[in-house]
Amino acid sequence: MTAPVSLLAAATSEVGLARHNNEDSAYSGRWLHAVADGLGGHAAGELASAAVIRILAAHDAETDPGSLLEVLGRAAADANTEVARCAAEDPARTGMGTTLTAILRSGDQAGLLNIGDSRAFRLRGGQLRQVTEDHVFGNLVSNAGRMAPVLVRYLDGRPDRSPDLGLRDLRAGDRYLLCTDGLSPVVSAGAIRDVLAAAASPGEALGRLVALADEAGAPDNISAIVIDVREGDGELTEPVMLGAAAAVLTG
Repeated sequence: MTAPVSLLAAATSEVGLARHNNEDSAYSGRWLHAVADGLGGHAAGELASAAVIRILAAHDAETDPGSLLEVLGRAAADANTEVARCAAEDPARTGMGTTLTAILRSGDQAGLLNIGDSRAFRLRGGQLRQVTEDHVFGNLVSNAGRMAPVLVRYLDGRPDRSPDLGLRDLRAGDRYLLCTDGLSPVVSAGAIRDVLAAAASPGEALGRLVALADEAGAPDNISAIVIDVREGDGELTEPVMLGAAAAVLTG
């Protein structure tokens, strides 16, 4: 029989050094962890990320392992519908959208959801792996001589916006990172690996990663969750809502 595992997490959502408001949202709960990045340059990105995270948070509950992907898929569909509803309320919100990356745990299994370019990484045995795929393509920037990524799939209320879904086994000793693009790729994969491998706790890792993003100028909002997979039945931690989603709740 597989030994039981539990999760210990630390989360943050910060404005960064170059932006005036936080269009990111994040949620770290008992079974569910998620980050969302409202699209910069689009109307009401903060409302889109907040709406999506609040919908996802409603699914933070014990789930049958065989239903993980069904639950996540339904949550994403509900979240996309909510973005469409919010956009329809005000013409100024036309074009609002958000990325979404989330993990929902059941026993030693986790369902992983991703749409957009927020990322999930797993550190296992000292090796870092990005376990999500960015939904972008390279766009040649005029006179820049390089390819800049352009987001091609995200939640914007259109009915064809389906996320990537997959299952991951959880092993004691694994460390996961969910983050928006204010952290990665601002902080290199090598630096992320070094921090995740060396830090004694999720909170320590999170602090070091944010400090590295700040040293690089923190050009965008920074939302991140570091999650440790631990052996044994741990105590359930109190859920926390962060970023624009928290502002919606308290505003």
